Amino acid sequence: MSNTSTDIMIENNSLIPELRFPEFWDDVEWEVKQLEQVLNFQTGYPFDSEGFNEDGKGIRLIKNRDLKSDDKIVFYRKSYDKKYEVKDGDILVGMDGDFTPIKWSKGRALLNQRVGRVLAHKNGDELFFLYFLSIHLKTIEEKTPRTTVKHLSHSVVEKINEPIPKPKERQKIATCLSSLDEVITAHIQKLEVLKDHKKALMQNLFPQEGETVPKWRFKEFEKNWEKVKLKDVSTYFNGGSYENDVKEEGKYELITLKSIDTSGKLVNSKRYIDIEVPTLTKGTLIMILSEQAPGLLGMTAIIPTEKKYVLNQRIAEIRPNQKVESFFLSMAINRNQVYFSKQGAGMKVQNITKPNVENYEFLIPEIPEQQKIASCLSSLDALISEQAEKIEQLKLHKTGLMQGLFPKIEISL
Repeated sequence: MSNTSTDIMIENNSLIPELRFPEFWDDVEWEVKQLEQVLNFQTGYPFDSEGFNEDGKGIRLIKNRDLKSDDKIVFYRKSYDKKYEVKDGDILVGMDGDFTPIKWSKGRALLNQRVGRVLAHKNGDELFFLYFLSIHLKTIEEKTPRTTVKHLSHSVVEKINEPIPKPKERQKIATCLSSLDEVITAHIQKLEVLKDHKKALMQNLFPQEGETVPKWRFKEFEKNWEKVKLKDVSTYFNGGSYENDVKEEGKYELITLKSIDTSGKLVNSKRYIDIEVPTLTKGTLIMILSEQAPGLLGMTAIIPTEKKYVLNQRIAEIRPNQKVESFFLSMAINRNQVYFSKQGAGMKVQNITKPNVENYEFLIPEIPEQQKIASCLSSLDALISEQAEKIEQLKLHKTGLMQGLFPKIEISL
């Protein structure tokens, strides 16, 4: 990537955003500045790997992956220059792959190489540049020639020419968007509480290993649960092979290995066929036979609507008989992904076969108790789906606000 300035193209020759707070209507246009006039982009330091440990000794080290998750936390136990110390509220940017800036909130840490920090010249501008750069760095990321991993340099950030408002308007925009972020975070936390509640219910409404009844039970039920194999309570059918018949539009949606997510919900494959084949209808249980992501092998979902669906290969239909309720069966299967992972272990791509599926052994109560459990869990699933939809709508609202609160520009590299 070149170290020269990044050019901008202003839509309709205007440096005024589409949305503006009333007190700024009569203000001048935003002024185009090179970002090094208002911020510095500090890059991290290549700390000595001999000082790395995962035992919590020393200070946490921020690697690129830590901006997205906490899968593997590394600490640094040697001496270091204080200028690389990061605190909560600092704006950080991954310089490899994904350039999306984030607000750090995981405590005191060290800025490792290939991670950058935005240092605003004016106190209080950090939040503004979090949102400002999230738009422009995403554009740079999309326009960067695709290699194995995309890379960002500090000079590319500092040399960008950007239209920037005066400090008071910067503060107003940052306050507006950060308030919305707080609302989104609160809704995400509520969603996590609902998911944790469901997990606890699943653990207690189904018997634990070695038990014949669950820990929690509706008071009208007293009989022990019966041990069965999946083949005792359902009939197994394999999907077909329709790859040569796939279209972008058609009468029947094709269910593929990517049609079930890790929560056991059906998602649109955006693949269709028109040929007349056996189709599935509302309430049908389907199962993944090849793992596409961790935890998906053996995952089931229930067809949610009357829309017609067709099963592709490596997806099975599990058709319950009169001994088991469909939603209850799906929960009974999805709660024991360890069984299916063991069946597919040792292969480059994990797969399970018809015998693996049919010999899955589990406990079931009588139908009325199944229905009661299914009703309880499906009501909670509805709340979880509703909450997830609220979050998506808020994120869309934020996207629309950001598009309106900043002038429309086109970055060319």
